[in-house]
Amino acid sequence: MPKPSMIVSIVRRGWGNTVLEATVKAGASGGTVLLGRGVGVNEKDSIFGIPIEPEKEIVLTLTHDGQNDAILQEIVKAAELNQPGRGLAFVVPIEKIVGVPHLSGGASS
Repeated sequence: MPKPSMIVSIVRRGWGNTVLEATVKAGASGGTVLLGRGVGVNEKDSIFGIPIEPEKEIVLTLTHDGQNDAILQEIVKAAELNQPGRGLAFVVPIEKIVGVPHLSGGASS
């Protein structure tokens, strides 16, 4: 049985839906978009000397290890993650999952 994973994508504000659509296109069944703020090494903008805290969108996508590479490739392409300052994505293994029968095999623990 494939092991569940979560792909976390942190992208520029307004790009969460683009990432979500790319994950579904690559085989994910959906995802969750959260709002956040943060600053990276390539984001040191300011207005009148006041630093800007760029807003981000965080996309959480539950997958299994057999889907991760294809989904990551679509995310990189859709969100232009190969360019500096566009965001990042990473995969986190999931120990246990409930409430998602198609990923947990129907188990409740």
